[in-house]
Amino acid sequence: MWTGRFSQATADLVLKYSESVSYDWRLYRYDIAGSIAHARAQMKAGLLTTDEFAAIETGLKEILADIEAGKFHWDTKLEDVHMNIESELTRRIGPAGAKLHTARSRNDQVATDSRLYCRSLIDDALSALTELQRVLVQKAEQYAAVRIPGYTHLQRAQPVTVAHHLLAYVEMLQRDVERLSDCRRRVNVCPLGSGAIAGSTINLDRSAIADELGFDGVTQNSMDAIADRDYMAESLFCLALIGAHLSRLSEDLVLWSSAEFGFCTLSDAHTTGSSLMPQKKNPDVCELTRGKTGRLYGNLTAMLVALKGLPLTYNRDLQEDKEPLFDSFDTVLHALAVNAEMIAAMRINEARCAAAVADPLLLATDLADYLVRRGVPFRRAHELVGKAVALAEKEGVPLSQLSVEQFHSISPDFGDDPCAVFNLDRAFTLRTNPGSPNAQRTAERIAFWRDKLGA
Repeated sequence: MWTGRFSQATADLVLKYSESVSYDWRLYRYDIAGSIAHARAQMKAGLLTTDEFAAIETGLKEILADIEAGKFHWDTKLEDVHMNIESELTRRIGPAGAKLHTARSRNDQVATDSRLYCRSLIDDALSALTELQRVLVQKAEQYAAVRIPGYTHLQRAQPVTVAHHLLAYVEMLQRDVERLSDCRRRVNVCPLGSGAIAGSTINLDRSAIADELGFDGVTQNSMDAIADRDYMAESLFCLALIGAHLSRLSEDLVLWSSAEFGFCTLSDAHTTGSSLMPQKKNPDVCELTRGKTGRLYGNLTAMLVALKGLPLTYNRDLQEDKEPLFDSFDTVLHALAVNAEMIAAMRINEARCAAAVADPLLLATDLADYLVRRGVPFRRAHELVGKAVALAEKEGVPLSQLSVEQFHSISPDFGDDPCAVFNLDRAFTLRTNPGSPNAQRTAERIAFWRDKLGA
């Protein structure tokens, strides 16, 4: 590429150290699409004849077919995906191939390829997120009536339902959908035509190129267009947060599927055994998802660190942007798919859930609310219920089995029917505010998501 300036060949160690084709070959589809659009603009500007453009377009499509058929040889001596494709094109069609690079640089070429890649994989991730949401909604509908304890600090707190719990993750994933969709807008601008740093004296129709490639518009500053990797960092952040949500879901399922909880059973197809202990059934998909989330965080950090001290515009440090990006998209897409499949096959153990949610302490706050309705200030009500819990523990009986006289020994404010509070049907019926686990509210939310997701 630069033999005119250099009199000595690049050292073999430098070639091995600096090549990127071993991983950036994955951009081939986008590189070829960008090259065809660029060549068409060259033809319209009179830089290529119609025959030359036809030869370039045909040659690039043939190379695309060979790559997808596994017949293309990637040469690390040509450094990257761009030079491999351009060199092979020139070998096949002759001098017309050598004209393709007119009015562009590898700088704006890789920026264009990377944006096209991000856009495509964001679309894949959006589809995968929606599918996981559908599965969660279907599972929520299947077990809408099953009640379980809700937890804070991993201690039993208040009663909820399996549906309400699963729908919480649907809400999280919807925020992921919205973030990625918003990120896609910033991804979808075309830098091609920005050259190496300052554009070119040979002016092609950038808007026409952008339209052909499906971009919403063109970048407005050539230096920023070449230096910008914000869209990658933002994509990596969105993927890392998806990982966080999947990791939290995984932890819930690890707990739920344990013998101690027993709320759910994961299918044999989505668990593994032990090489030593024949009884074991391990939630490996959940554990791997938790672990892989660390990789997503690491990839985001690697990108931010690579960017933090770079002067404008292109620096070779930016070659380090692709492996974290590729890895994060691969990881998230696989995680979304396998989690959707696993949850679809998951079974809720209703008897174990019923036994756990029968704990009367889950309605201690309801007892405080009962006192509030009787005119007791909440702080005082909280104190009185706390004393009732302590008395129940001292007497070795459930809170719901304290006698009226025992409640009155704490305070006459408890009235004549404090134990009426300990009724789960009543507890759920009273929770009517939007966002509550009330059966009607849950049914409304399931209907909302089924309509929105096409479930």
